[in-house]
Amino acid sequence: MHMADALISPAVGGTMWAASAGLLAWCARKIRQTLDDRLVPLMGVLGAFIFAAQMINFTIPATGSSGHLGGGLILAVLLGPYASFVVIASVLTVQALFFADGGLLALGCNIFNLGFFPAFVALPLIYRPIVRDARGGVRLWLGSMLAAIVGLQLGAFGVVIETTLSGISELPFDKFVMLMQPIHLAIGIVEGLATAAVVAFVARTRPEALVMPSAPVDFSVNLRPVQTGLLIAAVIVGGALSWFASSHPDGLEWSMGKVSGREELESREAGIHEDMARVQEKTAFLPDYGFKTGEPEETQAWPAVNAGTTISGLVGGAMVVALAGLAGYLLRLRRKTA
Repeated sequence: MHMADALISPAVGGTMWAASAGLLAWCARKIRQTLDDRLVPLMGVLGAFIFAAQMINFTIPATGSSGHLGGGLILAVLLGPYASFVVIASVLTVQALFFADGGLLALGCNIFNLGFFPAFVALPLIYRPIVRDARGGVRLWLGSMLAAIVGLQLGAFGVVIETTLSGISELPFDKFVMLMQPIHLAIGIVEGLATAAVVAFVARTRPEALVMPSAPVDFSVNLRPVQTGLLIAAVIVGGALSWFASSHPDGLEWSMGKVSGREELESREAGIHEDMARVQEKTAFLPDYGFKTGEPEETQAWPAVNAGTTISGLVGGAMVVALAGLAGYLLRLRRKTA
């Protein structure tokens, strides 16, 4: 659900940049007031895990489409809403700048769609009321499923609204929304299963590490086993399992193809769209998670065993660890010196 710059106007892109920047500033202030110091390394490791997980598209049966995890709900459940928004922003910024996944003008839209709805709508209104203090069982799975579905449905609807406000005539609202919502319902089910599985893993490894709404924070808990497990998973997923990603278009591309006949719209040639494309061309040293070749892409056999994909998964994960971890460290440092 990473939007390209061709899908939005400068006015919408600028507005969503401002909205996401404002939310980041507010989250930073809240983090300085509430962040548990133990969570700073976990922010980086979880960011790397989500980066790697987003590289794997899974096929949606009988549709010719695919989906990938958004990861916003996993982050929100394990880190809380404020830190999760900072981490998803770090992931999406690394993807846009260095891997050309999502446009730079559209970065504010992508951060808002994938970060705001899971953290500030699905978590407090769906997940927590259902799961409460449960560390497993039916409530955990049900809450994860419903919260993931709601979060992705709202994010997909946000994409439709943003393209409509941008005046993208190739994607009329009624047809576009009727395709975007059902396909992201299916993706949301998988997102919910993944969220419940990750939370269940943490509950088995260090159940006391899960901060429950009615329980005080236990600052003596050692999170290293959780961090180690997630880091190993990020390396395996990004370095090898990413070869097995589905070659089908993702839910957004599939919906665009059904409506307009094209899975990618042509970017506008002049003005800020051209400027952003030029910047991204210079910064993206592993575009589309592969080496720059200067030649048209060839269809690869599945699984797509590719050194460029492996390097992308490992390097991208390391960059997210550095960026998200640095953000958490600086916010913690500022709190101590305030």
